[in-house]
Amino acid sequence: MDIILKQDVELLGSKNDIVTVKSGYARNFLIPQGLATSATPSARKVVAEVIKQQSHKAAKAMDLAQSLGKSLEGLTLKIGAKAGESGKIFGSVNSIQLAEAIQAAGHNIDRKLIHFTDDSIKELGSYEATIKLHKEVIVTVKFDVVAD
Repeated sequence: MDIILKQDVELLGSKNDIVTVKSGYARNFLIPQGLATSATPSARKVVAEVIKQQSHKAAKAMDLAQSLGKSLEGLTLKIGAKAGESGKIFGSVNSIQLAEAIQAAGHNIDRKLIHFTDDSIKELGSYEATIKLHKEVIVTVKFDVVAD
């Protein structure tokens, strides 16, 4: 079944994308949750017109994301955390702390765009996180977790 996404759905597509999914997934989850609509011929024409109008805005957003990505590429951050003598952290480091460290460095990044390569960070050391600034611009940021 072809559907039109109303908003970004992780691992499926971005807003206004026309994707093919199983009909049960569309009818029982995506459409009732307000994440998608059925891709009728009239809906496809509406989406095509919306995409045409938003192409200029999208190019501007892409340029902004690329410039922000270039400034974040060489950035190495330090995140302080309370740790025991063995190097284990009390708690864990999460995307909120990384977003605050990036903001302290002078860049405003939403924490929902940050994804860690490791499942959980519970020890001191060096780590990497990916930031999805745009659907085509993904930046890797290196950060060190140090003891306070």
